Amino acid sequence: MNVGVTPLDKALYRELVRRALAEDISWGDATTEGTIDEAQRGHGRLLAKQDCVIAGLDVAEEAFLQLDPAAVMVRHHQDGDVCPSGTLVAEVTGRARALLTAERTALNFMQRLSGIATVSRRYVDAAQGSSLVVLDTRKTTPTLRVLEKYAVRAGGGTNHRFALDDGILIKDNHIALAGGVLAALQRMRHAAEDMVIEVEVRTLEELDVALEAGATRILADNMDLATLAETVRRARKRAQVEVSGGVTLDRIPEIAATGADFVSVGALTHSAPAVDLSFKIAPVS
Repeated sequence: MNVGVTPLDKALYRELVRRALAEDISWGDATTEGTIDEAQRGHGRLLAKQDCVIAGLDVAEEAFLQLDPAAVMVRHHQDGDVCPSGTLVAEVTGRARALLTAERTALNFMQRLSGIATVSRRYVDAAQGSSLVVLDTRKTTPTLRVLEKYAVRAGGGTNHRFALDDGILIKDNHIALAGGVLAALQRMRHAAEDMVIEVEVRTLEELDVALEAGATRILADNMDLATLAETVRRARKRAQVEVSGGVTLDRIPEIAATGADFVSVGALTHSAPAVDLSFKIAPVS
């Protein structure tokens, strides 16, 4: 399945790629410059070495283009595609030195992003047949959020707020500092009357206060299944319910069965293992 993810604007990742290349190259690629003729051309094959969902092809291509603007990538698959182990994902032709020097940067980005897309697809698949929407969180690698949230979309997941100005989410620390659920909600409604207000609750008592105060989305945090089911029942037609905390892949079907609207999963981005990809280069005569 290809989710048809909308490509990122190159301006959003061009500088990230430039900085990654600079970190790796420093004053030069001593090994490549000492062993490969400047005029030599090469042909690289990007292969999946495990079953995965691919993400990050645009970013990888940018790494090669920054070192060889004439490099050409031919894609056999697109971001969001499921690629079994052994799949030829893409081919790149260009100056051999550029392909060798950019190889690790391109793979680092793709392995990380494909890992996130792969984990995201597993969670989305586990929720199939229900109305439960799988959300990511802000638990992302500093400076890489735009790419990591893109990878979640490539895996079929849905982005939660991108930054702190994207939405209102009153969490436990806000509640503690504001003086309770009711006080926090009253102050927030006065400050932003036209925005959706989500509030974290841990008990049914906090839930009732939040609903009475007009919360439009409830973040059910670390609730056992019975309490969660009751939360969904009480909130029905009054507020949407998002589940958070202690969410694992095997819990998705039981969470979906409660009728909850959303589940937010930090593991999509903070714990996704890198996908095993390889890039093999051969000379072009």
